[in-house]
Amino acid sequence: MTNDDLILQTILPVSHDLGGFKVHRTLPNKQRTMVGPFLFFDQMGPAQLAIGNGVDVRPHPHINLATVTYLYAGGLDHRDSLGTNATIAPGAVNLMTAGHGIVHSERSPLSERAAGPALSGIQTWIALPEKDEEMDPAFEHVEKAALPTVETSNARARVIMGDLWGVSAPTTTYASTIYADIVLDAGGQVPIDAGADERALYLSMGEATLDGMTLEPMVLYVLKPGISTSLKSATGARVMLCGGEAFATPRHVWWNFVSSSRERINEAKRAWKAGAFPKVPGDDQEWIPIPEIPLTVSYP
Repeated sequence: MTNDDLILQTILPVSHDLGGFKVHRTLPNKQRTMVGPFLFFDQMGPAQLAIGNGVDVRPHPHINLATVTYLYAGGLDHRDSLGTNATIAPGAVNLMTAGHGIVHSERSPLSERAAGPALSGIQTWIALPEKDEEMDPAFEHVEKAALPTVETSNARARVIMGDLWGVSAPTTTYASTIYADIVLDAGGQVPIDAGADERALYLSMGEATLDGMTLEPMVLYVLKPGISTSLKSATGARVMLCGGEAFATPRHVWWNFVSSSRERINEAKRAWKAGAFPKVPGDDQEWIPIPEIPLTVSYP
């Protein structure tokens, strides 16, 4: 196959320095807002923060989406307005469903700050179907051991969400979703099947090819529908596969707010400015103010 036979779109990252570490964002993008239900895709780090420092993402709101946090290295303490207090470790997954509104914070654990915490991983947002956008907020933590792993010669893939390679992850899904962390050792290979409406591959680190086409790091490759292909690495790689069902209606993104309705986003802006969102127990003394010009926006 040629590159044009495999790839529908190639989305380059926009990088932001958040002080001590960078994030590399491929969704949303002017070219494309969603791949299946995924509408935000950030690689955090990899970074080694200074001794005594850490990640301190102050309380901030979300509506009408679910966040999915998955780490390669380091740890994060998650607190939210439901009263959740959970630490995520590498290989586990945090699924926070905002529904009609939630507030949360993410901070490096105190136990890691003394040595200078590591940070490396992927954070994504997934859109909720319209019938679920205003559901009650929820939080779900799935340990690494509960996520199924498929192994072949020199390769293994952890299924984070959905059904892939004959196994199913226990993580809740609201629409048909596929999400997997693929680790290729030297000479490793895995098939990429054609099952989902929309699929994308993202090379987080290392070197990999797709049917002989070289993948560039930190680039999101949206695959053509209906194409089965093979992912390989000569020297080792880590690749994320994401996608799922195509949404019939668009989603609007403004800052941390996502919705099928622009007015619902405007309502959320007014509510955050007015202090009408719930507080985060144990982390309610500071918050992120609403920006005049957000870094995250959709492109209708």
